[in-house]
Amino acid sequence: MTSSPNLLLTIVEAILPILVTLGFGYFAAYRKDFDAQQAGVLTRLVMLYALPLELLVSILSTPKAQVLSAGPVAALILLAMIGGYFIVFSIFRFAFKHRMSEAAMIAMTVTGPSVPFIGIPVLGQIFGAASGVPISIAALAMNLIQLPITLIMMGHDHEGRQPRSPSAERRDELKELVGHLLHSCREPVVWVPLMALLLVSAGAFIPHFLKGSLQLLGRTTGGAALFASGVVLFTRQVRFSPLVGTIVVVRNIVIPGTIYILARLWHLPLQALQESVLTMAIPSASINVILAMRYHVLEREIASVLFFGTLSSIATMAFFIWLTGA
Repeated sequence: MTSSPNLLLTIVEAILPILVTLGFGYFAAYRKDFDAQQAGVLTRLVMLYALPLELLVSILSTPKAQVLSAGPVAALILLAMIGGYFIVFSIFRFAFKHRMSEAAMIAMTVTGPSVPFIGIPVLGQIFGAASGVPISIAALAMNLIQLPITLIMMGHDHEGRQPRSPSAERRDELKELVGHLLHSCREPVVWVPLMALLLVSAGAFIPHFLKGSLQLLGRTTGGAALFASGVVLFTRQVRFSPLVGTIVVVRNIVIPGTIYILARLWHLPLQALQESVLTMAIPSASINVILAMRYHVLEREIASVLFFGTLSSIATMAFFIWLTGA
């Protein structure tokens, strides 16, 4: 384990930028300098340009051996995000009798960490360029699996949907799934890290002169994303409820805690344990608020999860940084 003074410094250096940058975004919205629509423009900049460039540079700067040995990290992240998604969906759909769209929205919120927004400043501070690997794995899981499935289930309960025969409905859902997957694959945040992983596996690397050119925009990822999140937090009417509290506790504590236990039971190397646990300790993604608003499903609850989950993650992520000795 890291010595106490160094560990405290690591926690402060990783967590304080989140709090400060969120605070600036919140204050800017309070002053009416930015609104939710303008925050959406910043988010678009991050997702289309800044984050793909940051992931490209991070992955191509990571040694080939480290990328190829990331199997355990990928397995734990996929287990938490994909396995956890279907477990949470089944519980809320069949045990608590929520509508399909509500159960899907809750499952996405519980198991989808905000890797583009909080992963870059936190994991980048702790792991450096190697943070691009777990961030890419989580981003791919969200964009290629969680998001298409959630969109289909959200659309299933959307008003105006015409009754159809079971066979026709299955065909339409399969067509819809394929359509969402193809759309996801065209997103830079999906194909750029995939391309980078293939390149580094083949022994490619990024020239030093090109690295600085790409990082100029890529380094804006964490700041722009967190600032936009701060604006969104102010502009939503949030309210605490038992459902909100449950989602926040499971997202911020139960899931990373479970990954920590599994990593210990599987005797994973320390860095693999740290990367997987801290990736899953990141709070819920702001894209969930966008989905909730688009389909008018649990809008206030999901916005409240973003608010309370992000604020409480200052303490919960600090705890998991201490627990793993990162």
